[in-house]
Amino acid sequence: MAGRRSLESLFAAPALLFAAFVVVPLAALAVRGWQDGEVLARLTSPFVLQALRLSVLTSTLSLLLSLALGVPAAYLLARVRFPGRRFVALLVELPMVLPPTVAGVALLVAFGRRGVIGSLLSDAGVELAFTTAAVVLAQLFVAGPFLVRSLQAGFEAVDQTYEDVARTLGVSDFRTFWRVTLPLAAPALASGAVLCWTRALSELGATLIFAGNFEGRTQTMPVAIIAAFESSAGLSGAIALSLVLLGVALALLLAVHLVQVRRWSAR
Repeated sequence: MAGRRSLESLFAAPALLFAAFVVVPLAALAVRGWQDGEVLARLTSPFVLQALRLSVLTSTLSLLLSLALGVPAAYLLARVRFPGRRFVALLVELPMVLPPTVAGVALLVAFGRRGVIGSLLSDAGVELAFTTAAVVLAQLFVAGPFLVRSLQAGFEAVDQTYEDVARTLGVSDFRTFWRVTLPLAAPALASGAVLCWTRALSELGATLIFAGNFEGRTQTMPVAIIAAFESSAGLSGAIALSLVLLGVALALLLAVHLVQVRRWSAR
């Protein structure tokens, strides 16, 4: 007990320092927004609301695509042993550590008008770069791996005995996955979905390079913050946009924590 208390005392100072490092900038942002009447007025401006609508729309679309493509990928990586599996898992996780600007350049080279795939699409009359679709693809590229990684760990943690029992009762593999495996991995799915959506919402570098900065079409909230600094809105516009993103992120985290608390209390 004495050793534990000494360790807690040793860790207290750096822990408090780290907490202060996180809290102080966010608190300063909130206080500045509250004190500056111009910031409060800009919170409901068309510029902010338009960027917010686009961000929510594209982030939600990228999450839906991540679920459609990422759930099967996570299950296969968790349950199927095939040659090169570790290498495939490494490639899937690579965008998580890749600089967003590099991701943007890679997407432009692949899907731009003169890109490897983009040139073929262009010949067919389909343009992806610098469109709203490009925003979704950029968000999918950088945010989708967070869902896959979280859900892969969730599937690996599920006891396969439950699945074996379901199969012995004559339940099909797909029904077993839908009724047994996926519900048991639900916490990992929820956390992965939150990480994916929030990462997509905050995406800047890849979006700016691959989709550009066109108001109403590709100007998401993070891109709009950059635009605000370069416009007459200045710092007050950037603070207003930042406060909206901060509020959305905080509300989402609180909702997730409430769900987790209710889940544990129900056990």
